[in-house]
Amino acid sequence: MSSTDQVHGAVPASASDKVLVTCALTGVLTDPAQHPVPVSVAEMAAEARRAADAGASVVHLHFRDPRPGQGHLPSWDPEVAGAVADAIRAACPGLILNFSTGVVGRDIAGPVACLERGRPEMAALNAGSLNYLKVREGGRGGPGWAWPPMLFDNPVPKVEAFAGHMKRLGIIPECECFDTGILRSVDLFRRVGMLADPVHISLVMGVQSGMPARASWLPLLVEEMPPAAEWQAILIGRADIWPVPQRVAELGGHLRTGLEDTFYLPDGGKAAGNGPLVEALVRIARSVGREPMSIEEARAHLKLGPA
Repeated sequence: MSSTDQVHGAVPASASDKVLVTCALTGVLTDPAQHPVPVSVAEMAAEARRAADAGASVVHLHFRDPRPGQGHLPSWDPEVAGAVADAIRAACPGLILNFSTGVVGRDIAGPVACLERGRPEMAALNAGSLNYLKVREGGRGGPGWAWPPMLFDNPVPKVEAFAGHMKRLGIIPECECFDTGILRSVDLFRRVGMLADPVHISLVMGVQSGMPARASWLPLLVEEMPPAAEWQAILIGRADIWPVPQRVAELGGHLRTGLEDTFYLPDGGKAAGNGPLVEALVRIARSVGREPMSIEEARAHLKLGPA
């Protein structure tokens, strides 16, 4: 490791360290008529199996409305979440489940009910608020909003409530950080007792109004993490995001991909499913001397015990 790789937060990996690989199987609103995202219980289980076979030991899950023609819409029905969790556990015994909890507004009853029914080992904890913006180029009127400007609101009482429910249920919080202020807040949450060591951090990079998906940012971001933090980067975008995972792996981070994050492989081709994305990520990990953890190794690393 060169002197330029020395960081003061999370500890960089040695070449022999193994890496946790996560696959985010499907997104929030992606239309299955346009992209090959899994929607039904059977599709989610099959994609989880493909991701695991390719080297993932964790799957991050959103849930979709199972009614005919409504699969592009999210669902917070706990029975839908439970059915997906049960099917994945049957198809991939021991695979670590990570549930989404992202919801706009103060009412968190739906996500909490899904956590209670599905009992995942991990869950996303959105650690701060963001004006979630994207500009669409082109069109007759020039650049315009890709969607109406939206505040993804995660004030401290909401973060604290989610953290409390996760602690009650024995779920590891995965702190999703969309900008540097949110990242720095994670250590404040830890210091006041909202989070326990080691904290788990996801750097969400590539949202236009958040942190860019640039490898050059990573050493500075790692400096802002609490000591011994476990971390990964969530990279939103097209084929241009693929140089970043190598730097993540070099700096000791864990790795994530999946159809929630990108539809494109490193060569610019469109991925037919989650398996090829995970395979590409595993090749990057191995190129810097890191081997993906098996499911059993990942469970031991996270102190989860056997399935």
